[in-house]
Amino acid sequence: MALEIERKYLLEISSQQLIEQGIIQPQSQQRIEQTYIAMDVDQELRVRRIKDAATGKYSYTHTFKNGVGLAREEVEYEITQVIYDQVMTAFGYVPLTKDRITAMCNDITVEIDIYDQVDFVVVEVEFESMDAANQFVPPTWFGEEISFNKKYSNKAVWKQLQNK
Repeated sequence: MALEIERKYLLEISSQQLIEQGIIQPQSQQRIEQTYIAMDVDQELRVRRIKDAATGKYSYTHTFKNGVGLAREEVEYEITQVIYDQVMTAFGYVPLTKDRITAMCNDITVEIDIYDQVDFVVVEVEFESMDAANQFVPPTWFGEEISFNKKYSNKAVWKQLQNK
């Protein structure tokens, strides 16, 4: 099982402004729809449909995550569109939708998630080790750190969508 180590921040500057000012250099953009099919306090199962903006091609994934905080175990693998469609039909859930911009900022890779159903934008950075995560000094434009604030987790936001 791979270990995912990441820190997340609320972005208060538009991604377009960051691009125009040369602060970030976009590498790719994706359209993501994600749905949780099972969750507990520290575990989750989700499926995603991901559209690559450059090619228009879709990919589909199934992910298991275990743990809370900066470091979580993660197993992710591709599934077929048929399996994805069956899961979506069986559960009838509303997917969480967002655009993701993967960009370079100096020598770090950042992912900016622009959500459709909620009024906030998140920037996150993944790390190779806990030491690297703990030593990271974010640029001032990152905004408030929300790594430990569960109200901003994808899981919590998705759960709210199901109650509307």
